[in-house]
Amino acid sequence: MASSLKEDFEELRTRIRTGREFSSASFEPVFYLVFGPQEILTVKRELKAWVPKLKQDGWDVDTFSMADAIDDLLKNHPLRSVWLKQEQAAPHDWAKINKSLANALTSGRALQSRLEAKLQELESHDRGLLLVTDLEALHPYMRIGAIENQLQGQFKSTTVFFYPGTRTGKTGLKFLGFYPDDGNYRSVHVGG
Repeated sequence: MASSLKEDFEELRTRIRTGREFSSASFEPVFYLVFGPQEILTVKRELKAWVPKLKQDGWDVDTFSMADAIDDLLKNHPLRSVWLKQEQAAPHDWAKINKSLANALTSGRALQSRLEAKLQELESHDRGLLLVTDLEALHPYMRIGAIENQLQGQFKSTTVFFYPGTRTGKTGLKFLGFYPDDGNYRSVHVGG
């Protein structure tokens, strides 16, 4: 593991232990661990060691996998059989297929509602810490900033998003390193 990723995780531990600065735009306990897209697999491996360290720090750690949530939503969607037929009829029409899948994730706030439910579940925990993983599964459907903005005011428990991308300035992020810069994040960024 690159020493910078290890150092970034240690800085994250310190930051979540001490909380947000008063100068932050919002007082919600939302943090991003930003790492290069080439480190996605390393982060997944290291997460197995990081969770026990966070528990040693006194946190009641829970995880929310975007990949698992998306997989479950799409596998159990009422239009799944229609999508499969369309894909067989036009297997190279990725734009249309992805648009339909993105609509399934965003209509009725399907994906957002799952994350919101997990946040509400942790509200009763004094030292609740939610680790939101596998954000790369949002590509090409959406970016996490859209969900974070919709959930503003609902982050009662400390929440850490494991963000594959690059930082651009103090508040800007480029999802997966190639999406356009997005400076609308109200969270603390570590790494990147």
